[in-house]
Amino acid sequence: MINYKLIFGRVFYVLLLLTAFLPASYAQQSVKQYSSYFSVVQYQGKKLFTLRNFMRGGKPQFLVVDPVTLLTSVIPAGNLHARALTWAEALNEFKQDPYPKASEAARQQSIALQDAGITHGFPKERGVTLTIDLCPSHKPLDRIIFTALISAFKQIEKPVPVALSVTGRWMLTHEEDLEWLKGLVKSGDLEITWTNHTYNHHFSPTAPLKTNFLLEPGTDLNFEILGTEVAMLQHGLTPSVFFRFPGLVSDQQVVDEVLSYGLIPVGSDAWLAKGQQPNSGSIVLIHGNGNEPVGVKDFISLLKSKQSFITGKQWLMYDLSESVEDEFGQ
Repeated sequence: MINYKLIFGRVFYVLLLLTAFLPASYAQQSVKQYSSYFSVVQYQGKKLFTLRNFMRGGKPQFLVVDPVTLLTSVIPAGNLHARALTWAEALNEFKQDPYPKASEAARQQSIALQDAGITHGFPKERGVTLTIDLCPSHKPLDRIIFTALISAFKQIEKPVPVALSVTGRWMLTHEEDLEWLKGLVKSGDLEITWTNHTYNHHFSPTAPLKTNFLLEPGTDLNFEILGTEVAMLQHGLTPSVFFRFPGLVSDQQVVDEVLSYGLIPVGSDAWLAKGQQPNSGSIVLIHGNGNEPVGVKDFISLLKSKQSFITGKQWLMYDLSESVEDEFGQ
């Protein structure tokens, strides 16, 4: 039986790499020969872990992660000595650092069908880590979330840290919204961690969870992950090491596969639209794609209820990378 879905995914991946569907303004961001590549490199006095290698503008580049801070960056690869390693060998190189510790913790917390991965950070701090999912949607971005954040923290935290779980299809159809968000980063109002949320975010309203979202038979996980990263890079974004499962649905096999790409699954212990209340250290989840007005309303109410604590610097927003680093850097 012909698997048309798999064929379509692979063909679309090729088109993505050729950037046939991107506006001319992104020609300079054209990414080719994109693939996973694990190695250890020395760059500007730091020991870094390479996640991907690719060509851009005719020059070889690496996507790397700092194993201590979990921050990613793109660096030139031409003059660097890099020896390919297996995923296990690479992790062993940094076994005392937060990055491999967080990866292992995510693997151990991934038995349940929903909410795999890291779900809580900063257990002793007052405040939360805000994650906003941007699933495919024909509706505009809920900009009020971001303007309310900036307004609430303008005298306390600038830029305000937030993690955006972005899909390839959302980026493809929300060019203006994406540019608006990038403008908030450029102005110093926001600091965004770009989290991989897959390219297509497949969902069936009738299928059971065990065969839904990424667990849908025939899903091309390689495209869902790498295709999203390529789209990010071509839009001038730097992919982080974090990954959010669509619907927060997974099983141990797909979790292990995601981990093998060097990504760390991030769940949530406070999905506001489901009535889950945040505590200090919670990883809060709301949707900013126009499809979850209840969650947006609840978040605005949460900000208002915490305003006096925010003003007194007793309730803050925390960066996702920093939260994970502090959790596993002890």
